[in-house]
Amino acid sequence: MRPANIPLPYFDVVLEQLQLDNPNMQQVFGRHVHWGYWPQPNQADGSVKDFALAAERLCRRVCKAANIQEGDRVLDVGCGFGGTIASLNEHFQQLHLTGLNIDPRQIERANQKVLPLANNVIAFVEGDACQMPFPDHSADVVLAVECIFHFPSRAAFFKEAKRVLKPGGRLALCDFVPTPFYCWLQKTVAKWGVSISSGSFGRVDTYCTVSDYKALAQQTGFTVTTLEDITSNTLPTYPVVNQLFEQTQHSKIAKTTAMVEFISRLGLLQYWILGFQS
Repeated sequence: MRPANIPLPYFDVVLEQLQLDNPNMQQVFGRHVHWGYWPQPNQADGSVKDFALAAERLCRRVCKAANIQEGDRVLDVGCGFGGTIASLNEHFQQLHLTGLNIDPRQIERANQKVLPLANNVIAFVEGDACQMPFPDHSADVVLAVECIFHFPSRAAFFKEAKRVLKPGGRLALCDFVPTPFYCWLQKTVAKWGVSISSGSFGRVDTYCTVSDYKALAQQTGFTVTTLEDITSNTLPTYPVVNQLFEQTQHSKIAKTTAMVEFISRLGLLQYWILGFQS
């Protein structure tokens, strides 16, 4: 079952192809369902294997921004199929790892694929990022890897992250961040009922600029610790993802990602890693 009233067309396709044992989909999105990071983008070879390695690198960079230490209690919000938790499980000991996702299908797959290692404890929980089912001051780290744009409200999520984090706790995320001009352009076009991505990716909010993030942090009592523009390092993602969806005859998603690629290459829509301390 999908959660009621929450369109997830992108994940519908991914899950369909995983159930069909599509080998390319398994390698590209079977673990991580997010973009990749290439230290040297010109060395990307366009293969699904290269992409899978890049997706793992992106996950690791976000975790680095959170300064995760052994023994931490880590909450991964919008955890997808548990890829970030799987990575932490493989590289750390004595972590208490919790994945939160609103889609029970993703939670089911995460439970099947990710088993604890090295004295780690793992749990996957169905729930809303803006109404987290966790007590106050129960986490050392909150992560949101390429998912915050799906949440109903960034402000509500930041307030919840602040609530569940212990004093001095860390929040790290990655997001598609518009320039002020592109933010204005999106809002203008939206008045005519036009949306670039909603038909392919569900609810998407790419209206939060870097300045907006700084203001949001101040309003919710966070200190900014990391601001890193990695747009150029993520651009090799697009040819792989576009080809994958063309091969599976989902050309609408391929066209949407091609449009996002075009806007990103123009520098209007950027990709940032952001870190905060409570």
